Order: sequence, then C-alpha cells, then structure tokens
Amino acid sequence: MKLTAKVKLRPTPEQRACLLETMRRFNMACNHISAIAWESKTFKQVPLHHLHYHATKKRFGLSAQMVVRANARVVDTYKLDRKTRRTFRELAAITYDDRILSWNLAASTVSIWTVEGRQTIPFACGEYQRRLLATRQGETDLAYISGEFYLFATVNVEEPDPIEVRDVLGVDLGIVNIATDSDGETYSGAHLNSVRHRHRRLRRKLQKKGTKGAKRRLKQLSGKERRFANDLNHRISKRIVEKAQRTNRAIALEDLKGIRQRVRVRRPQRSTLHSWAFHDLGQKLRYKAERVGVPLVFVDPKNTSRECPVCGHTERANRPNQRTFTCVVCGFAGLADRIAAVNTGRRAIVNWPNVGEANRALHGSVPASPDRNPLGFGQCG
Repeated sequence: MKLTAKVKLRPTPEQRACLLETMRRFNMACNHISAIAWESKTFKQVPLHHLHYHATKKRFGLSAQMVVRANARVVDTYKLDRKTRRTFRELAAITYDDRILSWNLAASTVSIWTVEGRQTIPFACGEYQRRLLATRQGETDLAYISGEFYLFATVNVEEPDPIEVRDVLGVDLGIVNIATDSDGETYSGAHLNSVRHRHRRLRRKLQKKGTKGAKRRLKQLSGKERRFANDLNHRISKRIVEKAQRTNRAIALEDLKGIRQRVRVRRPQRSTLHSWAFHDLGQKLRYKAERVGVPLVFVDPKNTSRECPVCGHTERANRPNQRTFTCVVCGFAGLADRIAAVNTGRRAIVNWPNVGEANRALHGSVPASPDRNPLGFGQCG
C-alpha cells in the first residue's frame, strides 16, 4: 500500500536560496523539454531523452540525473492527453530519486542535490511520519508551499490480511450531517458549515475592500478553512474505521462521483455544494480501512434515502423534508440519514465481490428480513 509522508525542511538562508534556484532551473528545463516534445510530437521517454539530453544538461547546469527526472516529469504530464502543450510554474514541485536525495533518519537530515552541490538539510516531522519513513520506497517530491519547503516521500506500508467480517456498516455522506452510520451515530456538519459561511463572508468583505491590509488578511486566511475541513475528515474517518474494526464489519459508502454535475441546486446553495469535501472523506476512509484490513465497498447511491427498508417502496414523497423519512405505503418512519445508511449497507451485501450463498454464509452477511423493523424505530400511520 502506497502512502505519502510529509516532512518540513529547515534550511539556512543560503540553503534556501540554493533550493529556490534549483527549482527555477528544473522547471525551466521542463518547459524547454516540453517545447521540444510538443514540436517534434515525441512523447515517449527514451526517444525524447535522446533529442535534448546533452543540450539541456549544458544549458541549465543540471546534473545528469536531474535532467532524467525532468524528462520523466514532462513525459508523465503528457500521459493524460496530448491536445495541449504542457507548461510548468517557476516554483512547481520537483522530483528526486535515491541518486540525488538520501535520508538520515537518525540525524533527521537529508542530503539533497542543488545547483550549488550537495546540501545537508535538517527536517522536522512527527513520530507518525518517522515510522512511515522507515518503509520509504520510491521518489520524493520537493515542494515550496507558503514560503516553506516540504518533502513528500512515497512510502510502502504492508497491508494486513482482511478481517473476517460479520456484517456491513453503512455510511451515508451529506452536508448537514457529514456522515451518518447505520447504527445511528451522526457526525454533524454544523460546525464545519458555520466555519465555511464565516470565511466566505469574510473573504467577500475583504475582496470588496481591496486595501493592502485586506489583502494581507486574505493571505493569512488562505488555506485555513481547507485545513480545518481536512482535520475534521481525518477524525471522522478514524472513528468510523475503528468502529468497523471493533465490530468486525465492512464499510459501505455511496459512490458520489459526478454528483456535482448531476445535482441542480439554487444559486445560494451552489457554494455549499461545491465546498462539500465528500471525496476527501471517502479517500481517507479508504486508506485507513486498508491499513487495518477492513473491507470497503462503494455502492450505487440512487434512492438510498427514498427507499423504505421495511417494504422496499421507493418514492420521492417518502422524504417530506431533509431530516425525516416516512413511507407513504407502510408508514415506517425515522431519520432519513440513518435509513440511507442502512440501505447503503444492504446494497453492499448484495453487491459483495464474488457473492454467493457460500460467501454470504462465510461472512455472515445476509439481508435483513423485510417483515421486521431493521432500525428499531416506531412505525406511524
């Protein structure tokens, strides 16, 4: 399993200047190589290398391996499509491999190639990142973010054997409630939504003002909302995975890919929809589940909040409002988000990979009987 360990470099002022100049030259070389690739329509790594290698090395003062890395970076950018010429920012991240960057975990330093020769630079990281770095394997990216240098190292973490699951924990994702599981536990989005609204109003006010002080304040606020949402998603995903692991259950999530293009909302709600970090939460759930051997399944989200878990009737009228669910046929009622989570979990059981009677018996995962109340809620009507 591939993960990324992020560490912060602490260079001296002289080393800082060397790193900045190295990034500039590397990205200038990438733009030069990209122009050659575009004009000659050569997008394969080896043929492109032969077209420019010696000239690029001499022109930009890079080492042999740095030219190789620049060539690989350009080739990678053209793998998506070859319809437009690729360009690189002056201080875009650059890639190192073990020939031009080595780690000394005991001394908390890295030896890194720069245009001024090798530099030994200390780094800072937490214990979690240090444990990850012990399994480092592959390339490392050097990035310049908000005036600081960071290294993003690829690490290879061994995946445990999948746990023996007995059931599925369905999880419904939303905006009012960030997540609700089939046990009825709700992870409210009230605090996050209030932070988003406050930052949105403040940004609008400062942008309208347009003074130097307003621009300085905008710079200070940059990324603060994103970091808050990122931390909240980490905590929510950790709790969900821990619960699934503790109770020997798999996790079922709705596959919400493309929902922003499918859903139509009123203009005041568009900013709320487009700031919804459901993909980030799904990715965090995925890798945290993989690390502890908890299976995770994505299911079709269609009508999960409109389908009655008792009689199976599906209709828009079953959702009289955002919060509640009332079946118009059998009268079953409850919290809409929890019912959606239950339906999500059931679909994962039906769509289990290599599903069959033997597998369902092995995992102990069989759909609940439709003639009983699966949520323990009272019925109305």
